[in-house]
Amino acid sequence: MLTIGYAIYLPIAIFLTLFVAKSLFKNARVFMLDIFHQKEDIALATNKLFEIGFYLMNIGFALLILKIYDGYNPIDSSQELIERLAVKIGGFSIYLGIMLFLNLFMFFRGRKKSKASEKKIEFYQSLD
Repeated sequence: MLTIGYAIYLPIAIFLTLFVAKSLFKNARVFMLDIFHQKEDIALATNKLFEIGFYLMNIGFALLILKIYDGYNPIDSSQELIERLAVKIGGFSIYLGIMLFLNLFMFFRGRKKSKASEKKIEFYQSLD
C-alpha cells in the first residue's frame, strides 16, 4: 500500500508544481518587463531564475513531506490510503497557493518600487 501511495503522491505533487510554475511565470513576464523598464534580456533572465527557484523550493518541499507512514498507524485499507493522500496533497496544494501569492506579492512590490524610482528619475531630470 505504501508504494502505491508514493506512486500516486509524487506525480501529483510534481504535476501541481509544474502547472502552477508554468502559469505563474508565463504571466510574470509582463511584470518583469515593467520592473526592468522593457529591458527584455534582463527581465526574461530574472524571470527564468525565479522559475527555477520556484521549482527547486516546491519540489524539494514535496519530497521533504513525502513520508506517508508515520511508524505507528499502518495503512490497512485503500480508504485509509486515500484519506492520507488527500491530507498530504491538500496540504501541499495549500502550500503551493501560498507560494503563488508570495511570488505575486513580490512582483507587485518590485513593480511599485520600479515605478517609484522612475518617478524620482523623472523629477531630477526635470530640475535640469
